[in-house]
Amino acid sequence: MAGTVALVTGASSGIGEATARVLAGLGASLGLVARRRDRLESLTRELESGGAAALAVKADLTERERAQRAVTAVVERFGRLDMLVNNAGVMLLGPALDAPLDEWERMVRINVMGLLYCTHAALPHLVSAAEREPRNVADLVSISSVAGRIARSGSGVYNTTKFGVVALSESLRQELSQRHVRVSVVEPGAVDTELRGHNRPEIQEALAARFGNIERLQSEDVADAIAYVVTRPRRVAINEILVRPTEQRD
Repeated sequence: MAGTVALVTGASSGIGEATARVLAGLGASLGLVARRRDRLESLTRELESGGAAALAVKADLTERERAQRAVTAVVERFGRLDMLVNNAGVMLLGPALDAPLDEWERMVRINVMGLLYCTHAALPHLVSAAEREPRNVADLVSISSVAGRIARSGSGVYNTTKFGVVALSESLRQELSQRHVRVSVVEPGAVDTELRGHNRPEIQEALAARFGNIERLQSEDVADAIAYVVTRPRRVAINEILVRPTEQRD
């Protein structure tokens, strides 16, 4: 990946942080975007100490102009953009009846609108990178979920956002394949990240009961899947990867 530039959203923790480390280890320069500046700067220092080039950009991606400026900042710093990893997201579950409406709105703003803002800003740069050395191909990878395939009681709005990510990705794949911009979705099952902790206490208890003592995926497992997608030869497009913990049944 030497000579390429990747932008990873939600890079301050979990899957985004692990993905940044993997891509930096492969030689890519990194744009790291999230809301928590202290964590971004700590990760930037870590990557730079290992010889990678990295830029931390604090941004709330639910604000259109902030999202656009984040993409612009990365391109201005490194001169190009070869990969966008849409990872930022939130999962707020629970019964629809009497659900806090602000939770629904928050999921739509982050999981859908934030992803759309970044994608829209990045697409011209990805098309340009696909026409240039060193790879003559670009990658748009979005993190969906098992919830983007299977609807469950108590997760309808989260399902809505993740089904939407899959639908958008398939449409963009058809539109951009002839331009050598590969469009992919990675759909993890249960992952041991901070995502569950965003839920109300009673929902966290229900999640713990549902998954019991199964060994959850680690962020690095999902980062490995992303790295697999973006390191294929130019002729190979991995459009979809579903990865569950071995013990997860649904």
